[in-house]
Amino acid sequence: MKILNGGHNLTHQVTYNLGLDIVRGKYKFGGEFPTEAQLADQYDISRSVMREAVKMLTAKGLISSRPRQGIRLQATSEWNMFDSDVLMWTLNSRPSLELLKEFTQLRVAIEPEAAALAAQGASEEQKADILAALERMRQAELGNDDALESDIEFHTTILLASGNRFFIQLRDFIETALRVSITHTNRIKNVHFASFAEGV
Repeated sequence: MKILNGGHNLTHQVTYNLGLDIVRGKYKFGGEFPTEAQLADQYDISRSVMREAVKMLTAKGLISSRPRQGIRLQATSEWNMFDSDVLMWTLNSRPSLELLKEFTQLRVAIEPEAAALAAQGASEEQKADILAALERMRQAELGNDDALESDIEFHTTILLASGNRFFIQLRDFIETALRVSITHTNRIKNVHFASFAEGV
């Protein structure tokens, strides 16, 4: 498999391609995994580039690499789901209902508390942002705005208004996961717009 640089960092490009292959199930947990040398040949790159890619995928929890043990695929429970690459690869690879359920459980645990904190301590500017996000959702129902983007903006605005630095740090994670999960759940429920009524 020839990897073309195309102006991008070659190590990151190889990491992306190999990571996507892992998440999509090309390699099975407990099965054999290619060596660095075999992967370097497969991607037609140098051993040093592949070694760096292996280090990056190890840091993301997808694989482990130890002397005399070689490279091994990690169980999905070891994957760093808060890593933006791992999350995107997983969500764009036909996410399972179990994964969507787990993400919903996280939202149920976090969003009510974030909303309560926002209600107690949001600044006037943050309150205005929340109202603007709700208006976008109302406009989306009327066909005048993007349903998905308005829905995401509402949820992330609440997180920002909570004032909790841990919740705020989850904003990019929540936005990425919402982008896929809303699309999938709406498809399952056969709806195509954000719900302004539920927002208020």
